[in-house]
Amino acid sequence: MMTNENTTEQLSPSAFTLTKRDDGIAILSMDVPGETMNTLKIEFGDQVGAMLDQIESDSSIKGVVVISGKDNSFVAGADISMLAGCKSAEEAEAIGKGGQAVFQRIEEMSVPFVAAIHGPALGGGLELALACHMRVCSDDNKTQLGLPEVQLGLLPGSGGTQRLPRLISVQQAMKMMLTGSAVRAKQAKKYGIVDDMVPRSILLDVAIEMAKKSKPKRKPAKLDLMGQFLERTPMGRKLMFKQARKQTHTKTLGNYPSPERIIDCIETGLEKGSAQGYALEAKHFGHLVMTPESAALRSLFFATTEMKKENGVEGVAPNALKKIGVLGGGLMGGGIAFVTATKAKLPVRIKDIRSDGIAHAMKYSYDILSKKVKRRFMLHSQMQSQLSRLTGSVDYVGFDNTDVVIEAVFEDLALKQNMVADVETHCSEHTIFASNTSSIPIGQIAANAKRPENVIGLHYFSPVDKMPLAEVIAHEGTSDQTISTTVELAKKQGKTPIVVKDGAGFYVNRILAPYMNESAEILLAGEPIEQIDRALVKFGFPVGPIKLLDEVGIDVGTKISPILVAEFGERFSSAPGFDKLLADDRKGKKNKRGFYNYEGKKPGKEVDESVYDLLGITPSSRLSESTIAERCVLLMLNEAAMCLDEGVVRSARDGDIGAIFGIGFPPFLGGPFRYMDSLGIQQVVERLSYYQQQFGDKFTPANCLVEMAENNATFYA
Repeated sequence: MMTNENTTEQLSPSAFTLTKRDDGIAILSMDVPGETMNTLKIEFGDQVGAMLDQIESDSSIKGVVVISGKDNSFVAGADISMLAGCKSAEEAEAIGKGGQAVFQRIEEMSVPFVAAIHGPALGGGLELALACHMRVCSDDNKTQLGLPEVQLGLLPGSGGTQRLPRLISVQQAMKMMLTGSAVRAKQAKKYGIVDDMVPRSILLDVAIEMAKKSKPKRKPAKLDLMGQFLERTPMGRKLMFKQARKQTHTKTLGNYPSPERIIDCIETGLEKGSAQGYALEAKHFGHLVMTPESAALRSLFFATTEMKKENGVEGVAPNALKKIGVLGGGLMGGGIAFVTATKAKLPVRIKDIRSDGIAHAMKYSYDILSKKVKRRFMLHSQMQSQLSRLTGSVDYVGFDNTDVVIEAVFEDLALKQNMVADVETHCSEHTIFASNTSSIPIGQIAANAKRPENVIGLHYFSPVDKMPLAEVIAHEGTSDQTISTTVELAKKQGKTPIVVKDGAGFYVNRILAPYMNESAEILLAGEPIEQIDRALVKFGFPVGPIKLLDEVGIDVGTKISPILVAEFGERFSSAPGFDKLLADDRKGKKNKRGFYNYEGKKPGKEVDESVYDLLGITPSSRLSESTIAERCVLLMLNEAAMCLDEGVVRSARDGDIGAIFGIGFPPFLGGPFRYMDSLGIQQVVERLSYYQQQFGDKFTPANCLVEMAENNATFYA
């Protein structure tokens, strides 16, 4: 196949270029000026319309290939910033209808359109591809196809809810839309989203040959007998959608409105026809744009996008990173080594006092990667390549040329100070010492350092391979260069880093502690464990506070409390009586002894009733779920406000990201600061004061909140 045939004319400037070839195939290329990836904008409707007019008026064009002018993506989605300007659901609905109209016109073109996909084709990008008559994608790892709008509290508003379920299995299409998860090239071919998958080097060649053929007559997706019953019989479809709604509500608890609307659109299109399906899709899209849940989720998206562009210190570029050291082969050390070797793609030298500790850390990476190989997400050779970046030693051999050494051992100040001295002795003068401590102030760790400017905190959350946040903690003597370099490392590891001020608990654990302590107080007052956890899950947290204590370790929680009390006073005192848990060797999930029962058929799902006798309480539900949630959450909000006022976090934006990514604060509420704005600062102060009268000074409203309430101020403009 030849691709070097002479082109005859360039028909249009702008983000879209139409190039007609001598063989009658036109290449419609999209390359948005000044952007690293293509995104669809509302003004592109007229530009695409002009292109389609030219194609229709030129009888010599026999087929069209739609391709990206970017080398890293097809179309990464729609530019969601345009939604912020919508003043009503009707305005937002009009945007959806506009997209539908453009893509409907592509589908109705007389000549075949072929989408040639390399890199991400997400949201509106996939909807564009679905409007084409055929699709071919590259087999590159960068290529992924998906409709992630649900993650922004939206739904695919330009035909996605109608076209995808008609192209592939309804159940698979619904799963993609309800989870927002993308599929890789091989999966896209398997599901029938694309017609072919080829090496990138021949992607355009294959697309051109496809465009020379007539438009295909689609056959229904292949289904097994159960699939045929569920998707192709009235009774089966009724059962399928009923079950989908039930499962969705179980997961969202009604906190996220978009999944229900997605199911409505799919069902309406299949049962009542495309016209009604498209109309409902646009209407629901318009409604969802105006919901507070979508506004909060979109603000989170913009915040994280902004942070990716920032250095740790403005104007201070990071040093180059070539090799990383990790001290400690435990769970955290193994996780840190994994994200460094696989995501940052940097060689890692692991040190542990025992060789089996090094082996344990390496096995962490091997176990994760081998699962990917078994699922055919990666080749065995790729796994071997990534594992080859990991080496280990029981001493400091091989550490002399490390740029950053990350300490991940247990919480002992003297041990960490000794490690600082060891790194200063065995490593170079520029080597950064980063401590993964969860609570000990970094200034104390750096107290005896010869080069305190190189000492910093880099606090990860467990499990490291899954949790997206990292706290970068600078003490008073940390250099700007060290801050920027550490932030850069965290970003390379796939983390969203926030820079926080030094102090006990830093930011995330500091705002988590009063929340957890209050849940313990409520438990000791006799409220059932299930009731407490259910109340906070219903509020929007991924797990309840008592379950969380089991997950992170009861022993870990009790170690942090004295450090916080020493610095901030009695409001951080843990509930009396919890020492009985440790005396009974209850550490939680790690030793299968905690608040929940980890034996039997449902490990970790049911409460271990013996814990009530141990704590000397008789459980009886007296409080409403809303009261339980309010008491716990108000203390977290109050502490977050104090942290911002004291400069522990640099901005409300960073505080919101830290709470959402670090402890699972409900994303649909936008974080503690956006949530306080939505409640009204006056309301927050009034509720804190109400509980202060009942339960004492721990509920005393932060001074900054009182002042804000008096001045009708908000955290965000």
